[in-house]
Amino acid sequence: MAVYRTYTYIAADWSEDKDAVDKLKEWNDGNRWGLSFKDAHDLTQARDSSLNCSIKTSLKSRLEVSKTFILIVGNNTKSLRSGGCQLCDSYNSYTKSCARGYSVDYRSFIDYECDVACDTYKAGKMKIVVLYNAGSINKEKCPATLTDVGTHEKMCYRKDGSLYWDYDAVKKAMGQ
Repeated sequence: MAVYRTYTYIAADWSEDKDAVDKLKEWNDGNRWGLSFKDAHDLTQARDSSLNCSIKTSLKSRLEVSKTFILIVGNNTKSLRSGGCQLCDSYNSYTKSCARGYSVDYRSFIDYECDVACDTYKAGKMKIVVLYNAGSINKEKCPATLTDVGTHEKMCYRKDGSLYWDYDAVKKAMGQ
């Protein structure tokens, strides 16, 4: 069965970079701005109370129907650890196994998303756009998997000592 990739997947530190996610969604809202994509997060939702492995299964299903992967990089993106099995109550640190019988994956949600996106990109099935929630590109803040992959662009520009959202740069990076 053929998989049709028609969605855009947004990965980010949703607690620290929600402003950038919200801005991207605002630019997409109702074609008012001219940015147009179908958000993969509208398909299924994983709850914070779910097991990390259940959440990763949900993430993978959304990634499998996405043609574009957007990673929003902020100050803490690279250091996020949420999602690793070692942080789950079902993880047995003595046996290094899952008490529920699932396979063990130590990657954070962000690392997992980036790894799956990178593999899909290398297979020629996905475009990757890395957007920096800043006025400059600092690849040191980007997860290692994507530092040399895809299109990297800043989301802001500096003018008169202040930062402003850079719609045109983001739209161009997304190929729209």
